[in-house]
Amino acid sequence: MQHLNKHHLNKRRDGWLNTNATFRVAFIGCGKRAHEHAHGVKADGRLEVVALADISEDSANALNEAFGFGAAVYTDYRRMLDEVKPDIAIICLWTPLHLPVFRDCAEAGVRAVLSEKPMAPGWGECLEMARIAEETGCQLTFSLQRRFARGNQTVRRLIREGRIGRVVRMDLYSPPNLLDCGIHTFDQAMSFMDETPAKWVLGAVDASETLNWFNVPSESVAAGLVVFRNGVRANIQAGGPDMDIWGGVRVIGTEGFLEVMWDGEIKGGAVYADPSWKPEVEVTPHAEQVAGYVRHAVDCLISGEEPEVSYKKALRASEIIYAFYESVRRNARVELPLEGVTDNPFITMLQKGRFTAPAEGGKSS
Repeated sequence: MQHLNKHHLNKRRDGWLNTNATFRVAFIGCGKRAHEHAHGVKADGRLEVVALADISEDSANALNEAFGFGAAVYTDYRRMLDEVKPDIAIICLWTPLHLPVFRDCAEAGVRAVLSEKPMAPGWGECLEMARIAEETGCQLTFSLQRRFARGNQTVRRLIREGRIGRVVRMDLYSPPNLLDCGIHTFDQAMSFMDETPAKWVLGAVDASETLNWFNVPSESVAAGLVVFRNGVRANIQAGGPDMDIWGGVRVIGTEGFLEVMWDGEIKGGAVYADPSWKPEVEVTPHAEQVAGYVRHAVDCLISGEEPEVSYKKALRASEIIYAFYESVRRNARVELPLEGVTDNPFITMLQKGRFTAPAEGGKSS
């Protein structure tokens, strides 16, 4: 296999015509999530890891040793981008770092960026990431790898085939933290509806206790209603008591229903006219989902096709989340597209003291 040379490879649409190229990969952030991505990278013969960047040299060395990459180690990712000039960058950093690091990668000529989710801690930053991707042509994807679980793919097929009739309602469930975890559930739901965007959102949060994951504050419980443009109504609960599914979607159709967990494990289902019917149960290990994400991103870099987990799809799910928080701020239903918002409304409300300690029976923030 020959190394990719941007000056000598012809391009097809936005992809590379030469399908035999070896793409040079750099990791930016070498913690736990980098190790999970590394399995997928190692399994793809088209990829060669040439650089690892982390403010902790020990973390970079540990990743290097664990996978035998033999890559150059940097504690300054900007220096790495300048000296190594990788074709692909994998960003495994805390959420507030996604935008600035992606911007630097795009400006350095990186051809594709695979970023951890969620997109960014504020809606304006999400839009900026999308703008940069659009203007530079850098292929930006996010680790919504559950789209590659076989069970989720089966549910999409059954819905397309009309096995449960016309979808009319969804019950959505997520662990606490709408931004960090809820994005998986909203993305899963939209994938089941052929990417139909939301029409309006009405949300509520419980901030008697707050979380702080990856340096982004969030509520401990969120609940609300999302109505999609195709008329499907979706109830959402993220965190809190009395959840019968810890994370996943119940899809209710006119002729049946399906219950599927985040990772595609189909927990139940029925076709009302055929009591003997049982859905296929397929479980895809998390590592295989991530490997599928990595492989697909490379396939799309070559073909020029829009990735299954492109920034455009992550943006739609993120818009619902920020509209949800804006609904809390306005005490009103919020129509989409979301306009006049650039911040994270939840964080703004938290900083302004909007959420007060409960009178009794709860804990203050």
